Amino acid sequence: MGKKLCLAGLLSLSIFFFNLAVYFVYPDISRLKKENPGKTAFMRLAEKKWREEGRRRKIHWYWAPLSGISPYLVEAVLIAEDDDFWSHEGFNMEEIEKAMKKNIKAKKFQRGASTITQQLARNLYLSPSKNPVRKLKEAILALRLERTLSKRRILEIYLNVAEWGEGVFGIEAASWHYYGKPSLALGPQEAARLASVLPNPKKYNPIKPGKYVKDRSRFICGIMANRGLINETEKKMAALQKPETPAKLNKKNNALPRRRPAARYKSSRPMLAKNVPHRKMPPRAARKKNIPVHIASLPGPDLWEKSKICNIEPAE
Repeated sequence: MGKKLCLAGLLSLSIFFFNLAVYFVYPDISRLKKENPGKTAFMRLAEKKWREEGRRRKIHWYWAPLSGISPYLVEAVLIAEDDDFWSHEGFNMEEIEKAMKKNIKAKKFQRGASTITQQLARNLYLSPSKNPVRKLKEAILALRLERTLSKRRILEIYLNVAEWGEGVFGIEAASWHYYGKPSLALGPQEAARLASVLPNPKKYNPIKPGKYVKDRSRFICGIMANRGLINETEKKMAALQKPETPAKLNKKNNALPRRRPAARYKSSRPMLAKNVPHRKMPPRAARKKNIPVHIASLPGPDLWEKSKICNIEPAE
């Protein structure tokens, strides 16, 4: 009997370690250097849930290159989710220590310490489960992502697969969904509010903010102002004004565009400002409804000069 239990235990351990070891070689992360990912694990989980509930819904997801995303948004997300992103190697040990102390004191899970790299590993390949085995798999994948991809590429993929609401994935879809404009046109407050909802995008809403989102976005705007990304006037205006709410594009899809935006504006169009990096066409539904694209609010090259992410240059 004792031998059988011992063999069963060894077999279980072998299966456990084999299950973890697989993630050292699979999936093929090197493909992400040049290829954008397909549907992520989180997207497939959402679709599975809708099927089980008998709901007819679709994933809304549009890809935007990093140079085609507002630097306000990039900086706001880094401040909110992983302010040491450029310096760590996939893990932030200081934040992990703080989270452990807080969770032990509270005797429950209250605070996470996942970096953007860890969140990306989870979104692409795993599940939102909080069990230790999943966390170990996440750690292995995060190490592989850091060793295989550049920081710029990790950030670009993360911003394009992060969930910003039920069925809304990626910053381009989120920008059209909540504000009716491309992600490049997002202003400081809109960026701060979108970054504030990332911890729980199904609970929080950037255009119907509660106390948490208001306080968090005000904090993010303050840090951006201190770093010289926005001046004091913009900071005060952001604190006082509500972000712009677009007209609905489509009653069924709740302001989501049906078509993916085209890659660029044509330079011959007279409505465009000059020297604006990587412009995007609004979806056909937006053009039909005459929803403004807010070209005046597009960040210019000078903001890229000031930003701490100045190594991310606009597309030529």
